[in-house]
Amino acid sequence: MYQKGAKGWLKHFDFMLLDLIVLQLSFLVAFQIRHGMVNPYANRDYLALAIITELADIVAMIFLNTYEGVIRRGYFKEFISSFKNGFVIVALLLLYVFVLKDTSIYSRTTILLMWAIYVYATFAVRSLWKKHLEKYAEHGKGKKLLVMTTRHVADEVVAGLKEKNYSGFDIVGVMVIDANLIGQEIQEVPVVADYNSAVDYVRTAWVDEIYVDVRGAYGYANTLIDAFIEGGITVHMCISSIVRTHGDKQLIQKINGETVVTTMMNYATPKQMLLKRTADIIGGLVGSVFTLILTIFIGPIIYIKSPGPIFFKQERVGLNGKIFKMYKFRSMYMDAEERKKELMAQNTMSDSKMFKMDFDPRVIGNKILPDGTKKKGIGQYIRDFSIDEFPQFFNVLKGDLSLVGTRPPLISEVEQYEMHHKSRLATKPGITGMWQVSGRSDITDFEEVVRLDTEYIENWSFGLDLKIVLKTIKVVLGREGSK
Repeated sequence: MYQKGAKGWLKHFDFMLLDLIVLQLSFLVAFQIRHGMVNPYANRDYLALAIITELADIVAMIFLNTYEGVIRRGYFKEFISSFKNGFVIVALLLLYVFVLKDTSIYSRTTILLMWAIYVYATFAVRSLWKKHLEKYAEHGKGKKLLVMTTRHVADEVVAGLKEKNYSGFDIVGVMVIDANLIGQEIQEVPVVADYNSAVDYVRTAWVDEIYVDVRGAYGYANTLIDAFIEGGITVHMCISSIVRTHGDKQLIQKINGETVVTTMMNYATPKQMLLKRTADIIGGLVGSVFTLILTIFIGPIIYIKSPGPIFFKQERVGLNGKIFKMYKFRSMYMDAEERKKELMAQNTMSDSKMFKMDFDPRVIGNKILPDGTKKKGIGQYIRDFSIDEFPQFFNVLKGDLSLVGTRPPLISEVEQYEMHHKSRLATKPGITGMWQVSGRSDITDFEEVVRLDTEYIENWSFGLDLKIVLKTIKVVLGREGSK
């Protein structure tokens, strides 16, 4: 699911937060230089001044539009911006002191000294943070952007994206749709596909977004674009390339100085993503505490029944194809993966894109007695009550998973996906989701799983997440849909 770019103050929330922290540290240092190693917050008057200082900074940010173009401006302009911001803060503080009509309470030296410290400190912090953001993009940690273009404009398009890469994209490859240039490079970016191989490449690669600039050849690329959108990939189309488009959700944006129509399955505003991530962090912290408590009791039992690691980690496919390691309490014997091939004939799912059995003999303690009776082991009880899932709260804290999302598939499963199956990867996977609360053991058709996951992405809201969480608790406690 696409995260809509922030506007206004939220666009540079990281710079705002750093600025507020630096200002408060400057206030503390200035006070202690003037009055000695004394805690200013123990004094009610200076505590009030500290709060007013932060409010004055917020007013200055709004009044001066401090962070407009912050990523692009150089050192001199950054220093001037820091100076102006500090000047407005000090002016507001002196006005506050004057209005109180008791200037003897506060030290004007402290206020002016704070200004001097703040100007240099915030200039340094902003500059360092911009360097960090640049390195973040350079080391391939930004969004994975694939460029789709034509041979005669490829150099121009890629060069422009690299020069004006303010969003920190990691440009991973170019698809030239009117020539076979695979193996060559354009502006030091490899050509990874042509028209015939484009869908297969996107189906198997980690791609977050695709930028399309085909200058008049949109009709030629129309089929590809429709396939990418069906697969849950966010597509940015340069308006000069567009004749028509089929996406459900569209935004007009600026990329590379060009106006583009961005088409995706759904999008979330920065406020919505902040709310979702906050819920993930809170839920992840609570879940991690419970996981540590459960480890004390469950860990020894797992080890006694099946010597080996208590935790099981497995590579899974996350948002847009990103590979990560997912953690669980180990509920299966150590040779479970090797034995899976022998049991594929008993897979209750409609095809091999997912694997599930009614009674899995690889689960710790599971036995089929001579009379045919199935005896559950400790591993099965761990799975029935979803206890094995608790270590995934560590993944939630890391940001690999969300509390609510789609089921994270195995690499081997994704390798068999058709393009429309990849729509499941258009949002961050979760511990629970639409499929898990819709009778997970009763659903054996993989296409139905894809439909439920797609329905979740297209209709996502924080309210829907909350509804799924509450339903998950009911399902787990009632042991519904788990075999």
